[in-house]
Amino acid sequence: MSDADRLFVAMCRDILDNGTDTRGEKVRPHWEDGTPAYTIKQFGVVNRYDLRREFPALTLRRTALKSAMDEILWIWQRKSNNIRDLKPHIWDEWADESGSIGKAYGYQMGVKHAYKEGFFDQTDRVLYDLKNNPFSRRILTSLYNHHDLSEMNLYPCAWSVTFNVTQHKDDEKLTLNAVLTQRSQDVLAANNWNVCQYAILLMMFAQVSDMIPGQLVHCIADAHIYDRHVPYIEELIQRPQFAPPTVKLNPEIRDFYAFTADDLIVENYQYGPQIKDIPIAV
Repeated sequence: MSDADRLFVAMCRDILDNGTDTRGEKVRPHWEDGTPAYTIKQFGVVNRYDLRREFPALTLRRTALKSAMDEILWIWQRKSNNIRDLKPHIWDEWADESGSIGKAYGYQMGVKHAYKEGFFDQTDRVLYDLKNNPFSRRILTSLYNHHDLSEMNLYPCAWSVTFNVTQHKDDEKLTLNAVLTQRSQDVLAANNWNVCQYAILLMMFAQVSDMIPGQLVHCIADAHIYDRHVPYIEELIQRPQFAPPTVKLNPEIRDFYAFTADDLIVENYQYGPQIKDIPIAV
């Protein structure tokens, strides 16, 4: 079985068996019928994925890897906050009539900031530091800008990435690692989606920086399973597990801004049946 399956099953079992039930509390999300969307949650979940070992896609069910990559490019490469620039329809519920989700995600990545070396947006600063200051402990991004929260249609969930470069003995190339910090996560709908898309982001940054993709550490402050998702999770974590797929990038791409989802190569991806019509709390 894959490490991703093992970690996912253990996380879900821990949330269901040892988590805190929010029924009766004042909660923001509601179901489409107006009913409050309660959760069972666990605080401070940390999972570690080693990309040198395998790509962390679930085999319990399929994760749409090219769609996940398209969303990460929408934020980090296209720096867009408009759903018309995004192929998946995952943000439709939070967009206004113009397609905008407000000053969130891609908007924050595209804002330029002053540094002693000049003006950079957050993506370009990461790329600059990986080339010029790879061992810096300051290579990080943040989407949680309190100044703009009132103009965001949804506060960022996966809000911070910290990059860290290591030199492994006998390796000719440096290894690029990352910590993804998330304030909140809907485990059924988004967990492996987020893991895979930030694994792909790590792979892209490593490739254009002539490094090896290493570890992705995923820290979730509030990892929750919604009340109406519990039966789906109970069934999902009992499914057969398969070997992980092989996931690579087009080796010809050396410019981060040249990547498209077509440059993702997925081979030998065996998985269980998809869960359809998952209810989403808004």
